[in-house]
Amino acid sequence: MNKYEVVYIIDPAVEEEARKELIAKFNTLIADNGGSVDKVEEWGKRRLAYAINYKTEGYYVLVNFQGEAELPRELERNLQISDSVIRYQVIKLLERKAGVKPRPVRVAPAAPEAEAAPAAEEAPVAEAVPAAEEAPAEETPAVE
Repeated sequence: MNKYEVVYIIDPAVEEEARKELIAKFNTLIADNGGSVDKVEEWGKRRLAYAINYKTEGYYVLVNFQGEAELPRELERNLQISDSVIRYQVIKLLERKAGVKPRPVRVAPAAPEAEAAPAAEEAPVAEAVPAAEEAPAEETPAVE
């Protein structure tokens, strides 16, 4: 059984009794198709981010449930048919793997090592300057 969550927005013009019946209808639909409802959260009436069918508010409902792979498709089909539902989205929840080890924490170098690093950088630069002076310059032939 996979874990899913569905969020759907009900038209705010729907009466409270009809809204409760609609929520119960979708919960029984999940149970009838071999799933189980874990949690139902009614977020209530909220303002929409943008107008949908000239409506600026909606009644949000979040349902966490478990079911087989075919259940979300059937639920989406019923949500789409319902005239009272403005929008919906079904998401499959992924479980975290317990066998994954966390990355080791990198420790910043201590202060004495940080002081030694600039001295090490200066030494190669000082050695490179005399070597450049000793190397003979090669003449390149002029191209006509």
